[in-house]
Amino acid sequence: MIEWATGITETPCSVCTESCHPGFRKSPQEGKPACCFDCTPCPENEITNGTVDMEQCVKCPDDQYANIQQNHCLQKSVTFLAHGEPMGKMLVGTALSLTLLTAAVLGLFVKHRGTPIVKANNLALSYTLLISLTCCFLCSLLFIGRPNTATCILQQTTFAVVFTVAVSTVLAKTITVVLAFKVTAAGRKMRQLLVSGAPNFIIPICSLIQLTLCGIWMGTNPPYIDTDAHSEHGHIIIMCNKGSLTAFYCVLGYLGSLALLSFTVAFLARNLPDIFNEAKFLTFSMLVFCSVWVTFLPVYHSTKGKVMVAMEVCSILASGAGLLACIFAPKCYIILLSPERNSVYSFRHKTHFGSKSTERIF
Repeated sequence: MIEWATGITETPCSVCTESCHPGFRKSPQEGKPACCFDCTPCPENEITNGTVDMEQCVKCPDDQYANIQQNHCLQKSVTFLAHGEPMGKMLVGTALSLTLLTAAVLGLFVKHRGTPIVKANNLALSYTLLISLTCCFLCSLLFIGRPNTATCILQQTTFAVVFTVAVSTVLAKTITVVLAFKVTAAGRKMRQLLVSGAPNFIIPICSLIQLTLCGIWMGTNPPYIDTDAHSEHGHIIIMCNKGSLTAFYCVLGYLGSLALLSFTVAFLARNLPDIFNEAKFLTFSMLVFCSVWVTFLPVYHSTKGKVMVAMEVCSILASGAGLLACIFAPKCYIILLSPERNSVYSFRHKTHFGSKSTERIF
C-alpha cells in the first residue's frame, strides 16, 4: 500500500473540477490550471447539447425553447384565441346571446311599431341603431379563431364602420330632439328642415368620413398576420398586427370624438319634457360607451397574446351592450310589463305638448 505525503491512504483525485452537468458551461478560473473551472448555468433559452464541459451554450431557434434541464430544444406550440378553449367559448356565447337579444328587441319594435313609445323614438333611427348593434356583436367573432389576412383587415374596418353607424345614429336621435325644442321662433324653417329628417343625413356623412379613414389605412399600411415568439414561454402567438398604429388611433379617435359629441348633446337634452326622457338614457349610454373605451386603452397595451385579443372583444361587447341596455331596456319594459303607459292618453298626460306635436317632431 502506498502512503501519500498527505497521510491519506486513498489515491488522490487528479481532477481539479468535476465535469459540468447539462445546462451548465465551463467558465475558466483566472490564474488556475485549465482543469480548474466553474460551472455556470446557461442563460434562458440556451442549452448544452450533451457534450460535457462545453465552454459555450447554444441558443435555441426562435420557434423552439429550452427544456427544464436545458439540454434539449423543444418545439414551441402555436397559440391564438381559439373557439374551442374556455375563454373563446365564453366570448362566442356572449356575442351570440347579445345578437339574439338585439334581434328580439328589433322584432318587438316592429311588432309594436304603431304604439306611441315606439313612434316617439323615430322608427327609422331605432331600426338603424338595432341593426348596427347586431353587426357590432357579430363583428366581435372576427377576433376569435386563427387569424388570416382577410380577418385581420375585416376586424378593424368592420368594427370601425359599424360602431360609427351606431354612435352617429345616437347623435342623430339626440340632435333631432334638442334642435326641435331649442330652435327659436325665428328659426321655424330650420325646425321644419330638421323635423323633415335632415338629421338622418348625419349617419351617412359620419360613416363616409370613417370609411375614408379606413380606406387610407388599408391603402398605406394595412393590418397583417404577425407572430410573437417571446411574450409567452413555450408558445408562438399568432396575432393580427395593426399595421399603422397612427391610422388605428385616428380611426379610434374619430369614433371617440363622435361618442363625446353625442354625450354632450344628450347631456344638454336631459331636461326636455318628460316624453323625451330618452335623452337621459342616451346620456347614460354614451357615458358607458366612453368609459369602456377609456378603460380599454391602458389595459389593452398592458396585456399580451390571447388576453389582449380577449380584452378587445370584451370592450366591443360591453360598449354595444351598454347602448342596447341604456336605450332600449326602458322601452321594452314599458311595452312588455307596463302597457298602460304606452298609450296616447298617458303621453298627453305626461307632457305639455299634444300627441300631434309629438308625432310631427318624430
